Amino acid sequence: MACATALRALRFRRNDSGHGGVPVSRASNPHKNMLFLLFQLDNDRYALPATQVAEVLPLIELKHIPNAPAWVAGVFSYQGAPVPVIDLSMLALGRAAQRRLSTRTVLVHYPHSGVQGHLLGLVVERATETLQCDPDTFVAYGVDNNDARYLGPVLADPRGLIQWIKVTDLLPKPVQALLFPVQEAI
Repeated sequence: MACATALRALRFRRNDSGHGGVPVSRASNPHKNMLFLLFQLDNDRYALPATQVAEVLPLIELKHIPNAPAWVAGVFSYQGAPVPVIDLSMLALGRAAQRRLSTRTVLVHYPHSGVQGHLLGLVVERATETLQCDPDTFVAYGVDNNDARYLGPVLADPRGLIQWIKVTDLLPKPVQALLFPVQEAI
């Protein structure tokens, strides 16, 4: 089954957080297809499963977190709760994401300590397309990259390869502890 890529004009609505945003559809497909949000880092394309995306926001102004790794962009308040944000360009390429209209803050559901309730923000570039595709069409890319365990399988299309980003593997344990500290009972 072929994959379908769609260019989407992201329209923003106001929400309780005070930031414009657009929810990601979770419509089910009777075929095994899955919806992915596509973005780019330099000229390479990447995919996030829409089931892990809570919302796509415009680029947000962040509060800096002192002594955090350089790719931890900061934190902001979303619906009254602090949400840490990482810059995927800084994590993967060693440079900050370019500030352009298509650069977005994508809120993803990040499982930590078996809890699904954590939101994590990802600054991504050129987040303007979606892909509807059978997830089984992605294949291992043949490299065991321990320094980038978040890089998943790849999919070939007429424009080149698209690599799946594994949200659960984005943060090493020390950074998880920094961004999602265990709350002690009072």
